[in-house]
Amino acid sequence: MNWNKRPGRGCAGQKARGPRRGSPPQLGRAPPGGAAGRRGQRSRSAGLARPGPRRGRSALLAGRTQGHGRDGARRRGPVRPPRGPGLRDLDLSPPGAEAEGGPAGPGPLPAGRPEQAARPRKPRGLHLRLTSSDNRPREDSWLKSLFVRKVDPRKDAHSNLLAKKETSSLYKLQFHNVKPECLDAYNKICQEVLPKVHEDKHYPCTLVGTWNTWYGEQDQAVHLWRYEGGYPALTEVMNKLRENQEFVEFRKARSNMLLSRKNQLLLEFSFWNEPVPRSGPNIYELRSYQLRPGTMIEWGNYWARAIRFRQDSNEAVGGFFSQIGQLYMVHHLWAYKDLQIREDIRNAAWHKHGWEELVYYTVPLIQEMESRIMIPLKTSPLQ
Repeated sequence: MNWNKRPGRGCAGQKARGPRRGSPPQLGRAPPGGAAGRRGQRSRSAGLARPGPRRGRSALLAGRTQGHGRDGARRRGPVRPPRGPGLRDLDLSPPGAEAEGGPAGPGPLPAGRPEQAARPRKPRGLHLRLTSSDNRPREDSWLKSLFVRKVDPRKDAHSNLLAKKETSSLYKLQFHNVKPECLDAYNKICQEVLPKVHEDKHYPCTLVGTWNTWYGEQDQAVHLWRYEGGYPALTEVMNKLRENQEFVEFRKARSNMLLSRKNQLLLEFSFWNEPVPRSGPNIYELRSYQLRPGTMIEWGNYWARAIRFRQDSNEAVGGFFSQIGQLYMVHHLWAYKDLQIREDIRNAAWHKHGWEELVYYTVPLIQEMESRIMIPLKTSPLQ
């Protein structure tokens, strides 16, 4: 007995093949075993197998496309090409139409296809797209609210809203980049001439402070002036200094020592301290913030509350915002005994409730920021 043969399989365990598709049924013989035999038996019982050449897979698929079934027999009825959803497939009935006359189904089906009459076509994908298009303006407005900041209309300039109204003082901040080999000579002539202008009663101006940069941009001198009376006082001082021969000689000597210079005209925030002379020794930090255009009002609103967290050690000297020069610039001037006390005071602010929230909302308003640690000259009113 050959043990390699099993029922329904050929020699050596190979699967026995049934009759070829399309060949005439062999009468008088039992159907072979396996799936092929069962397929052949169903074909004979249905009477669908007809003699014909063997068809490949590509030919069989082509036959289905042209309206043929799996067995190659042509279906009855016209062959309709596939089409996408038309207007009659869309549910354009007003709300409540289903309650009155039932759901609106597709149009009449062609004759010869009764098996699909009870199964209306529902264009689900297209219906979802129409629904989402109705909500698109709402989604766009919600997304725009995340990225587009709404600016409240103002009927007055932010300088009038943020500056002190009690005084009309105007500040001038000067930055002089000095040649490294001329820094000592520059400091010497500044300490000789600038206090004279400060003490002269004919000049409506005051020297608030004069410093050299210690950490930050090196070989730099910083001067802060206050003009009591605003722009008219500034014009008056400039006209008088042009006639001051000593000051004219000072400017000529100073110009030979400088690499570059720039200045800004500032106003003082109404909620900041008034910069007044103080004894030393102290180090001063000038923190400069370049704000995004249109955010000065927001900055002022937040810092009107934030300044309360920085008054315990009397470190706040003055806060200013630019009017002429580099615009949307904010300068905060702080005084500390040394760098370690500066770090301790700044770290202590984070333990106060509300400080972290104010920092969180003011950081997105900043485009660029810079910190300078400065040492006052001997003739500076802020020591």
